[in-house]
Amino acid sequence: MISNLAMRNFKRFRAVDLTLRPMTVLTGLNGTGKSTSIQALLLARQIAEDSGASVVQLNGPYGLALGDSHDVLRFDAEGDEIEINLHCAGTDHRYRFSSPGDRYPHLHVTQRPETPPAELIGTGPAFVYLMAERLGPRDLLSVTSVETARISVGEQGQYTAQVLAEHETRTVRTPLRHPNTEHGVTTLRTQVEAWASDVISPVQITAQWPPGLSASVLRFQEPGLMSEPIRPANMGFGFSYALPVIVAGLLAPEGGLLLVENPEAHLHPAGQSRLGRFLARVAGSGVQVVIETHSDHTVNGVRLAVAEEQTIGSQDVIVHFFGKSGDEHPVSIDLTEHGRLSAWPEGFFDQIETDLGRLARARRNQR
Repeated sequence: MISNLAMRNFKRFRAVDLTLRPMTVLTGLNGTGKSTSIQALLLARQIAEDSGASVVQLNGPYGLALGDSHDVLRFDAEGDEIEINLHCAGTDHRYRFSSPGDRYPHLHVTQRPETPPAELIGTGPAFVYLMAERLGPRDLLSVTSVETARISVGEQGQYTAQVLAEHETRTVRTPLRHPNTEHGVTTLRTQVEAWASDVISPVQITAQWPPGLSASVLRFQEPGLMSEPIRPANMGFGFSYALPVIVAGLLAPEGGLLLVENPEAHLHPAGQSRLGRFLARVAGSGVQVVIETHSDHTVNGVRLAVAEEQTIGSQDVIVHFFGKSGDEHPVSIDLTEHGRLSAWPEGFFDQIETDLGRLARARRNQR
């Protein structure tokens, strides 16, 4: 497991160290470094995948769109070097990059670990990054010619239908099965349906890769013998955004790494909470999960997983709150076994109390 992520001179960070646990939640104000933390992991992943690369690309792989070398080197950095250090199992894995000057869309690799962290070299479902800008409803989804064992859902969820079609009879690990699973109903397709029905609404799912077609197809159906297949566009964005998260979580092996930006996108509050509980369950099964979220419902779902469902221990969860834009050090928040938070900094999901207080004062002033 990656237990610490340190960044030096990377984007807004002069020097910051983040503790990572099996379940790490990044939250806070916009533009304060949440996505930057995930991007640091993705740059290290690039180098782990290509040990001979002399540069790391800032645009393209994993949907990165970081611009050029000038954009990622902190504005007041002394020198031109960016450092990313990952601490795993007592060992530091140090990556150093230098700016090539001018405005090139890459950085030179000046130092890399002899052996990259195991979490960064996983293939297929063992390493999955889902970006915030996932694909909305599509009649046709992409397919890839990569061998089946190495296919993941893709950073936008573009391969979700293909993954489902090729792995639908695969048995889901016991800790990840839905609590209401009936005996023998343990295949990927049935478990995806169970969790999607729980998180979003009751549904049956058909995933196909039709012969002769370089595309895959998803169709939905309401439970019942008389219901008709429903196209994705008529199911709404919630299904399209949440489905790859569920599929990736159910396929993730022990020791895998799952990075998800805004898992709650397009879901109603109850669904956001349930997806938080699901992701905490994934983390509790031995997968390291890092999420970026703006949803208190998702955070509360994680808290429920600790306090009520006990699918993950409180010591295995940490929340980092990125507050004011001028403060590059986030507030680290632990959980108790009862799901309580160790700190509640200003701006941490307190807007509802602020708004309700203003409404109450407005009513009094109108009397």
